[in-house]
Amino acid sequence: MHSISGFYYVEAAGFVYECKAKGAFRKDKNAPLVGDRVLIETDGDKGFIIKIEPRKNFLVRPPIANLDKLFIVASADRPKPNLYVVDKLTAFAAYHKIAPVIVFSKTDLADISSFADIYRRAGIPVFSCSSVSGDGMDRLSDAIAAGINAFAGNSGVGKSSLLNYFLPELLLETNEISDKLGRGKHTTRSVKLYRYREGCIADTPGFSSIDFEENGERILKEDLAACFPEFEAFASDCRFFPSCSHTVDKGCAVINAVQHGMISPQRHQSYCRMYEEVKGFKHWN
Repeated sequence: MHSISGFYYVEAAGFVYECKAKGAFRKDKNAPLVGDRVLIETDGDKGFIIKIEPRKNFLVRPPIANLDKLFIVASADRPKPNLYVVDKLTAFAAYHKIAPVIVFSKTDLADISSFADIYRRAGIPVFSCSSVSGDGMDRLSDAIAAGINAFAGNSGVGKSSLLNYFLPELLLETNEISDKLGRGKHTTRSVKLYRYREGCIADTPGFSSIDFEENGERILKEDLAACFPEFEAFASDCRFFPSCSHTVDKGCAVINAVQHGMISPQRHQSYCRMYEEVKGFKHWN
């Protein structure tokens, strides 16, 4: 369920065992991650991890495996939504075969309908909620009731407040929003899974944005368009398919769809900005 200083706390048959990993994992540079399914040998309440089952996905930062959904949190206000961060996280999730879900929090402060429409048009589920008024929290609870789920988003958007709402026994520390900076600070220190209904919620410290310069998080330019699901219906009609970058309008069906209101201009702008970030990455890097 979580790891601290080389110890792994593994739940099995309703009991949590304090485990160490066999030396072979260190030799192979394949340390267990939170979210892994493992085989253990036990002696009393302690044990050793002897095998890591195949992963369907894993992240480098934060170090976690087998995520089912990534709930990308943006606040209605204080701070205002940073849609480029949201788009970058949705692309990151899609690249890692994790289902992205958008959560607009603090809806007691401002209307988010125009933002929500952008992502619904892209085929991405959207939830709006307020941990203060309770609006929308039941629907969000049902969405995280199964599987392994993590929350991500800029500091101050209310990730810890949402976790506190669903898991009040955790008493997670939350910081006040700085009036001067207009943002907050996440205070957790390590990745940990918490049981919630039939699933798990991961608390992921510092999971606010993605640095494509990190080797483990790099998306090649050839793979980026597939991380924007709304492009799929148009990309095959591009004049230079499948090598079209979707950044130059000459014969590009994706750009034509943007110009005719079938793809959000904001989403396409985010795509072009990401393309500039990743276009220099090569397979051998």
